[in-house]
Amino acid sequence: MKRGAAVLAALAGTIILGACVLSGERAADPPSPEYVLTYAENQPEDYPTTQGAHLFARLVYERTGGKVEILVNAGGTLGEEQSTIAQMQFGGIDFARVSLGSLAEFIPQLNVLQMPYLYTGADHMWEVLEGPVGDTFLHTLEGSGLVALSWYDAGARNFYSASKPIETLEDVEGMRIRVQDSVLMKAMVEALGASAVPLEYSQVYSALETGTIDAAENNWPSYDSMRHYEVAPYYTIDEHTRVPEMQIMAEATWQRLSPEYQAVILECARESALYERKLWEEQSRRSEERLRQAGCQVIELSPEEKARFREAMMSVYDQYCGGYMDIIQQIMETGEGREP
Repeated sequence: MKRGAAVLAALAGTIILGACVLSGERAADPPSPEYVLTYAENQPEDYPTTQGAHLFARLVYERTGGKVEILVNAGGTLGEEQSTIAQMQFGGIDFARVSLGSLAEFIPQLNVLQMPYLYTGADHMWEVLEGPVGDTFLHTLEGSGLVALSWYDAGARNFYSASKPIETLEDVEGMRIRVQDSVLMKAMVEALGASAVPLEYSQVYSALETGTIDAAENNWPSYDSMRHYEVAPYYTIDEHTRVPEMQIMAEATWQRLSPEYQAVILECARESALYERKLWEEQSRRSEERLRQAGCQVIELSPEEKARFREAMMSVYDQYCGGYMDIIQQIMETGEGREP
């Protein structure tokens, strides 16, 4: 009997202890958020920009004590970038990471920062973006219904083709090349003697496979993650554009938040940008190494041939940057003396 009583006492103690633990867990539960906000990202979950978005959301949640929760919707589930931007201007989506190629359709001044063959390399571009020129262009979003938060990296874009390598300017002539739905990108491809085919990102693989297009252009991680190398094995490194990307926020959402929350969001966006840039460098290197080993034919243009591609862009500069040549000159001077 004594042994049975001891067992029952021990069991009762365990139950009481468990109840106390559960009660403590309930007491430690985070408060309900004041704001649950949406974030649009068109890349897959393992992509650097998506990982940057998740870090941003986590930092904001932690630093607001769980009061601001941001739900990242990856894989384009909230729509293509231009549709996302339009929805944000009416407050339908709260945050997004978008390419300047898409954003410039709404704010044409941003074309300056993505002109073909403008930068000598990544270091040159970041010196521009993190200096007075970059700050000036962040402010161009004012009055657009959008708020600029931070710059994201997207590497250098290169051409890749299905049936033949692009080794000279003449190889591009007559090709049907997929581009983003951007007037600048269309003009660039047409200046090279090709036909520009605006096409949704998700449709590029099948278009290359069926011969609807002959080529496309993008960075190493995108070429890898979307498996475009399977149907377009010739990758030409010409680095025709370095198109920065931007984290943005709907102005309607921004205005609803307290100055304290606004400061946290800016701080976290900039921290996530540094993280994304590091991930981008690592993934670009891995993608390039993997695809070279997989047998993709990589063509590196000679300096002389690259100069021919650059010269073909003069008409594009005249068309899109006529009123901004002083800024173009300032950017180019920043890159003088750097190795291309």
